[in-house]
Amino acid sequence: MDVDLPEVLAEVRAAFDRYEKALGENDVAVLDDTFRIDPRTIRYGMGEILYGHHEIAAFRAARSPVGLARTISRTVITTYGQEFAVASTLFHRESMPGKVGRQMQTWVKFPDGWHVVAAHVSTVDESNVWKPPATL
Repeated sequence: MDVDLPEVLAEVRAAFDRYEKALGENDVAVLDDTFRIDPRTIRYGMGEILYGHHEIAAFRAARSPVGLARTISRTVITTYGQEFAVASTLFHRESMPGKVGRQMQTWVKFPDGWHVVAAHVSTVDESNVWKPPATL
């Protein structure tokens, strides 16, 4: 199996970046389009457990757009073959002082493009985040 084919990695990165932009702008149409329209699509959020695209879309429609801006770091996107990828990133929000957000998404390429089929979003206290020792 080919891991991180450059053209596939570029496609997934573009889809990931599109999602991130839409998240910050609360572009619900793009956010809904990102997730696969399927009852098996799952999103575990910080305060919600959503099964199926219908629940995910309903959550997005009802959520307040206040405090959604964030900065991301340590993003790792890994592709496996030409139709499967995992994207992981950390995020910080001014509305969550002292917390580090974690997001993992499973992406699959369908005939109509790349879509998230499973996602997990959670936070931890920044003081509890293990950091590797500095290298010499």
